[in-house]
Amino acid sequence: MLVLWCPDWPAVAAAMAAGVSVHHPGAVFSANRALACSAAARAAGVRRGMRRRDAQSRCPELTVFGVDEGRDARLFEPVAAAVEELVVGVEVVRPGLVAVPVSGAAGFFGGEVRLVELLLDHVSARGGVECQIGVADGLFAATLAAHRSALVEPGKAPEFLAPLSIAELDQPGAERTEFVDLLRRLGLRTLGAFAALTERDVVSRFGSVGLLAHRLARGLSERPPNRRRPPPELAVTEEFDPPLDRVDAAAFMAKTLAGRFHAGLAAHGLACTRLGIHAGTERGEELGRVWRCAEPLTPQGIADRVRWQFEGWLRAGPQGRPSAGVGWLRLEPEETVEGRSLQLGLWQSSQGGGLGDEQVLAAERAGRALARVQGLLGPEGVFTAVLDGGRGPAERVRLVPWGDPRAPESPSEQPWPGRLPAPSPATVFEHAVPARLMDAAGERVGITDRRELTAVPHAVAVADDPPRRVVDWAGPWQVDTGWWASGGPGVRTRIQALLDSGVAVLLTAQSEKSPQWTVEGVYD
Repeated sequence: MLVLWCPDWPAVAAAMAAGVSVHHPGAVFSANRALACSAAARAAGVRRGMRRRDAQSRCPELTVFGVDEGRDARLFEPVAAAVEELVVGVEVVRPGLVAVPVSGAAGFFGGEVRLVELLLDHVSARGGVECQIGVADGLFAATLAAHRSALVEPGKAPEFLAPLSIAELDQPGAERTEFVDLLRRLGLRTLGAFAALTERDVVSRFGSVGLLAHRLARGLSERPPNRRRPPPELAVTEEFDPPLDRVDAAAFMAKTLAGRFHAGLAAHGLACTRLGIHAGTERGEELGRVWRCAEPLTPQGIADRVRWQFEGWLRAGPQGRPSAGVGWLRLEPEETVEGRSLQLGLWQSSQGGGLGDEQVLAAERAGRALARVQGLLGPEGVFTAVLDGGRGPAERVRLVPWGDPRAPESPSEQPWPGRLPAPSPATVFEHAVPARLMDAAGERVGITDRRELTAVPHAVAVADDPPRRVVDWAGPWQVDTGWWASGGPGVRTRIQALLDSGVAVLLTAQSEKSPQWTVEGVYD
C-alpha cells in the first residue's frame, strides 16, 4: 500500500477556509482540548490534547478554530482528485490521508521511488499543500511509514513496526486510548513487544479489540482497501445558435437544461445544494456565479436561478452587462447531497406541529425572494441570523449567508460563566457608544481589584447627552476574555442600569481603576 498523508490537516483546512496563513500558529479545538495544531503552534509548545487556556498561554498569538468535518472533507477533495489523476483505486481513509495499491502504478511509472516523486510534485502543484508518502505492506504500516516518509521493503513491515511506540495503535478514529493505556501498565511499550504475544493469549485477555490491534502490530492488514470510483461527470453544457440576448429566450432554454441537469444528478442518487452557473459570449467573455441553496434544488428551482442569473447579466449596467449574446451555458454541481434529502412528508399541518399548506407556500415564496435578491447582490448579499452560545449579546448572534447551514457553532445550552442574564438588549450597537458612569458626588465609578464597583451608580451620561439619574441597577458580571493575550482585552465588566427616562442600558467597561464605560446595548 502507498499512503499519502497531509500533516495537521484539520488545522491546515481550517486555516485555508478562514484565509489565514498555514505558517501562522493555529489549532483546532473540541470540548476545550486541542485536536490538531499547525507546525508553528507546535514550535511554540502547543500539543494535541492540551487545554485551550494552556495552549493560548504558551502561544498568545494562537488562532483558535472549531471542528468542522465537512470543511475538512470538502477541502481535501482536490488532494484526493490530484492523486486519482495518477493512480486508480484511491481510498480516502479520512480527510488528510489517502491510500492506494502501489504495485500496478509503480510498474507503470518505473518503480516506487519514481511514483513517490511524481505524486509529491503533482499533489503540491494541484492541491497546493505539503504531504508525505510512505509505502509498506498493509494500511497501518503504510500510514506509519508516511508519518516518517519511509519506503518499507516488501515483507519487512513487522521489523519496521517493532521498535515503534505502542501509542501508534491509537490512530485518529481508532478509539484505542484506554486499550493503549492498559498495555502500557502491563509493561508493553512497543509494537514489537505486543506482537510477540501469542494470538491465543491476546484473544483470551483482550477479546476482539486486542486481536485486531495485535494483527496491526504484526504488520497484517485490518481489511482490504475500499477503493473509490472516479466521480461521474455531472455538469451539463448547452450551446446556443443564435446566441441568447433576451431574458424570455433564456428562461425557456433554462427549463430544458435544468431538467437534464436534475435528471443526471438523480440517476446517481444525488441532488444539488450549491449550483454553479457559467456562461460565455460570442466575444470570449466568461461569466460565472455560484448559488447557495438552503434546500436541495428541484428542476424548477434550478430553472429559476438560471433565469434570475440571466436577468442579472442581460439587464446589468454598462459595466456589468456582456458585450455580446450568450453562446453557451454550463451548469455545475458545486456541492451535492444524497437524493433522499429531498424526501418530504406526505402530510403536514399546523395542528400536527408542522407547517400547513399556507405556511409552506409562504416559506417557499420567501426563500425564492431571498435567493433572487442574492442573485442580484451576490452570495454575501443576503444574511439570516443564527443564535449562538456566548456571554455577551453581540457575540451570541451570527450572520449566515442565505443557503449556508444554520447550525450553531457553539451551543447556547453549554455553561457560559459570566453570561448576561435574560432578557437580552433589544438593540445592540455595532460600535459601542461612550458613556460616563458617576456616583452621587459626580465622580467616575471605577472597579476594584476584587472586580466590584467602587461606588453605587447614581447617574449615566451617554455620549454628549446630559446625565440621567439611575433609578435601579444590576450586576456587575465579569467575563475573562483572555488575560494571557498580549494587549488582550482582559476582564470585561457589565452592568444593567435603568434611567429615570424609562430607558434601560447595558454598560460595559474594562476592569481598571478609572475605566472607560460604554453603552453596549439598550433595552426597550
